[in-house]
Amino acid sequence: MKSMIQKRLLLPNRVRRPPHEGFSWVDRRFLQDYAARLSRDAILLYFFFTAVSDQQGLSFYSDSTIAVRLRLPEKAVSDARAELVTLDLIAWQRPLTQVLSVQQPVLHRSGLQSLGDLFRSAGNSAGNSAGNSAGNSAGSES
Repeated sequence: MKSMIQKRLLLPNRVRRPPHEGFSWVDRRFLQDYAARLSRDAILLYFFFTAVSDQQGLSFYSDSTIAVRLRLPEKAVSDARAELVTLDLIAWQRPLTQVLSVQQPVLHRSGLQSLGDLFRSAGNSAGNSAGNSAGNSAGSES
């Protein structure tokens, strides 16, 4: 049987508290459900956005400022942002970025997929099925 770890404060005088100004937090579902599907740069950028955003998840840092702060090339910032948008973790419309609520990924036979991925694969399957049916019919007539 697995024993439970007894938690205790290591430094009771250093307990983390929300700051008087600002607001930030990371939904643990990000790590559980999404981080494994993202590049290192996209994970870093997500943590950056969660750290600098306001209560509504909004921030307005430019790519050049983010690149300097994270020590990344601007292209890496752009690519990482595209990953986050694709997985529906952020919305972006220059100059604003919004960290979105984390949605539960849809369970699919091959693993976890975002809802957008599921719809895209369903659309591709429908197109492939129509093509396969036509191909099978032609093959059986020969």
